[in-house]
Amino acid sequence: MNILALDLGTKTGYALGTRGGAVHSGSQSFAAGKHDGPAQRWLKFRAFLTEIGRSSGELHAVYYEDVKNHAGVLASHIYGGFLAHLQYWCEMNRIPCKPVGVGQIKKHWTGKGNAKKDEMIAEAERRGFRPVDDNHADALALLDLARVKEGA
Repeated sequence: MNILALDLGTKTGYALGTRGGAVHSGSQSFAAGKHDGPAQRWLKFRAFLTEIGRSSGELHAVYYEDVKNHAGVLASHIYGGFLAHLQYWCEMNRIPCKPVGVGQIKKHWTGKGNAKKDEMIAEAERRGFRPVDDNHADALALLDLARVKEGA
C-alpha cells in the first residue's frame, strides 16, 4: 500500500511509504518568492502533490497532521490554504484523505503526546532516519502511524 504522510505548512514535511516498504521523504518549502504572485505557493504545492502521485504509481491514502492550534492568524490561514488544496487534490484523484491529531502522532512516535521538536527528531534518528528538520520528522512519525492504522 502506497501512503503519503504530510506535515502541512510553508515548510511541508513529507514521507511516502511504498508497498515494497521503501520510504521517500524530506521537507519542501512553499514560501512565496520575492516576485511570486499570491497563488504561487498553492500552484507549487499542487505540482508537488501531482509529482508524488505520479512517481508512486498510485497512492492509496494520504494522511495529514490535523493542527487545531496555530501560532498566529497568518499560520492558521496558510495551513487552511494547504489543507483546502490537499483535500481538493485528493478528491479529484479519488484518494482517501485522513486527518490525525498532533498529540496522537507524537504519542505514537515517542510515547509522549506533548513531545518537543527535538524529541521527534531524536526518535526519527533512533529509527535510522536522517530528518532535515522537525517537519520531516513529523511526517516520518505520521507515516509510521498510518502504516499501523492501515495494517500495511
